[in-house]
Amino acid sequence: MPYLELSLRCRESDQPRVEAALEDIGALSVTLMDAEAETPNEHAILEPGVGETPLWPMLTVTALFGHGTDQDAVLAALEAFDDGLDLSSASFREVADQDWERAWLDQFKPMKFGTRTFIVPWNHDLPDEANTPDAAVVRLDPGLAFGSGTHPTTALCLAWLDSLDLRDRTVLDFGCGSGILALAALKLGAAHAVGVDNDPQALIASRDNAERNGVAERLTVFLPDAEPPATYPVVVANILASALDALAAHLAARTAAGGVIALSGILAGQEAPLLERYAEWFDDLAVARHEDWIRITGRRRG
Repeated sequence: MPYLELSLRCRESDQPRVEAALEDIGALSVTLMDAEAETPNEHAILEPGVGETPLWPMLTVTALFGHGTDQDAVLAALEAFDDGLDLSSASFREVADQDWERAWLDQFKPMKFGTRTFIVPWNHDLPDEANTPDAAVVRLDPGLAFGSGTHPTTALCLAWLDSLDLRDRTVLDFGCGSGILALAALKLGAAHAVGVDNDPQALIASRDNAERNGVAERLTVFLPDAEPPATYPVVVANILASALDALAAHLAARTAAGGVIALSGILAGQEAPLLERYAEWFDDLAVARHEDWIRITGRRRG
């Protein structure tokens, strides 16, 4: 049975009112997207910074309602709930019911990073080159949080981890999302990985993915406030440039003397202030670029 889909535009400041109204009148789901989708890099958001819930300046809010819902009744109910809402951009369409998870998996193909790291969906056979003893294979389903390897920032971090000798090391994945970077590190030979994320759902997804990949006993996850003080020989943080700036001292304190760090989630043009900021603690700072995204790596002084 098809659903009725309502889409409308709103400012970031109006989003809580719009979402509350939609939920009150019985929306089955509410999705927020960048209203300026034709220029996605202008206001790109990856995984939120710790303690942040960033949104785009202008949003497209999409809500699904059950089959047979009357369009005029939806608009009338929204006006009755909050007569200050701007509904001038509201539009409706019918969308077919489908297995959304399966549709996502059908488009998610095996991917290779570096020389031996592979991200492979559960519904795919291993590619021939991943059927070797030294291949590091992470199997993924659509998760409860971000991170499938398809975004350039994730690809940059996976390639960096692939280039390291991680044997017997512990890796900190700060802003772990689905746990993809921590899992890849474990598959590459790390003894243990620690994931930190401000979203409890991300920790659930990370644990679930670790269980499915047979490495659950080597992964520990924490919310930021619960993260114990420790230093790590390898640190990776794939978040946002603003969060990387705010968390610079914290991430430096988590990196052991002589340890290495990778920072991503940085748009091209945002790297110069971060290079200057992290130079306080790190040597050998280097920049790599993939499409419009930047990765910064360095070695902890001392």
